[in-house]
Amino acid sequence: MDKEDLLARAQKPAEDAMKLHPFYRGKVEVSLKAAVRDYSDFAIWYTPGVAAPCRAIYEDKKEVYRHTNKANFVAVVSDGTRVLGLGDIGPEASLPVMEGKALLFKYLGGVDAFPICLDTKDPDELINTVKLLQPTFGGINLEDISNPKCFYILDRLREECHIPVWHDDQQGTACVTLAGLINALKIVGKEMQKAKITLIGAGAANIATIRLLMAANVPPENIIMCDSKGILHKDRADITVENRDKLHFCQVTNSGNRRGGAPEAMKGADVVIALSKPGPDTIKKEWISSMAEDAVVFACANPIPEIWPWEAKEAGAAVVSTGRSDFPNQVNNSLGFPAIFRGVLDVQASTITDTMCLAAAEELALCAAEKGLNPEEILPTMDNWEIFPRVATATALQAIKEGLALYEQEKEDIFRIAAEKIKRAQDQNKFLMEKGIVPRPPE
Repeated sequence: MDKEDLLARAQKPAEDAMKLHPFYRGKVEVSLKAAVRDYSDFAIWYTPGVAAPCRAIYEDKKEVYRHTNKANFVAVVSDGTRVLGLGDIGPEASLPVMEGKALLFKYLGGVDAFPICLDTKDPDELINTVKLLQPTFGGINLEDISNPKCFYILDRLREECHIPVWHDDQQGTACVTLAGLINALKIVGKEMQKAKITLIGAGAANIATIRLLMAANVPPENIIMCDSKGILHKDRADITVENRDKLHFCQVTNSGNRRGGAPEAMKGADVVIALSKPGPDTIKKEWISSMAEDAVVFACANPIPEIWPWEAKEAGAAVVSTGRSDFPNQVNNSLGFPAIFRGVLDVQASTITDTMCLAAAEELALCAAEKGLNPEEILPTMDNWEIFPRVATATALQAIKEGLALYEQEKEDIFRIAAEKIKRAQDQNKFLMEKGIVPRPPE
């Protein structure tokens, strides 16, 4: 396939999206879970019968998990201030993304997710709103919130909420990136703990990626991070306590105290993980040529990667990954968050820790490795449905190990329950399409 065909293929999803979003007018809806045999059942599901479970919950709040769907409800919350590669487009314009997230939650994880786009840019107002939602939801997925307030919001909510709170742009991207990196380094025969790793971009995703790399025992002195003003180093006077994460990484990374911008940061690196300005040409071919032999390149900006994958290969990269589904080795958050939430919801974990993310990443990497690795297959794809109950199980077991789960179950039971819920969601969609209740897209 020549470059013109590849470029045309890259534009095809957007063209299809503009046709099919108006066709369906939304991607998710509320459907019934309980049987309605006849109209007399309304007396059970609503008044007067519903008063009995209400009283039971009033006497013991934990009963809400037994009498309602709270344990499977997740709120997908955004203020629309950093949507994909589009920036601050507002809550209404972010709704298609949040609906899409809810679709993926349901189909891949069997999770009932609700898009909630908030008309505020005030982080404290958003935090308070999320805390007020806790009685209804079993978990919170934060999405597309601008840097640096996204760190403040996540840290506050993880500390103050009694249900798990997750920011997919941080933790989800980091989890799947780490899974891909584990396998990419296996292919090129390099050890992660010895690899020189450069991160281009110091936003939510790469900050979380550094945290997870260090949780995986990568020495911080082997890491260099580069933001829009250059390499982070000990003498960066422009980085203040308001950006405490970046300030910390100025002190612990970049042991050689290297200076300069992205070209200098990439020179001699074994790995570059770019989550920065959408390309193409954000990263130059000659910068990749200056990297170590058998370099690994993650160019994951959306919607256009920092460099086209074929150009990175021409420059000498051995393994190339992007954030797009139409190229090989997609770093796809959808491989992580539906399964991770499935796992934490099923054992009613109180939070999602970095070590739980690490367990999920390792299981995700193993799923791909068992099928055989090659430079264009470092991660499983979404059509391998069995990866989702496996990652859910790994996450749940880690939550149990850390004492964060309300319900402790055996591995086999966790897997069975997760697989049943995921299969039910997919079978339901298939049935609705077969019956024409969900119409097939027009030709």
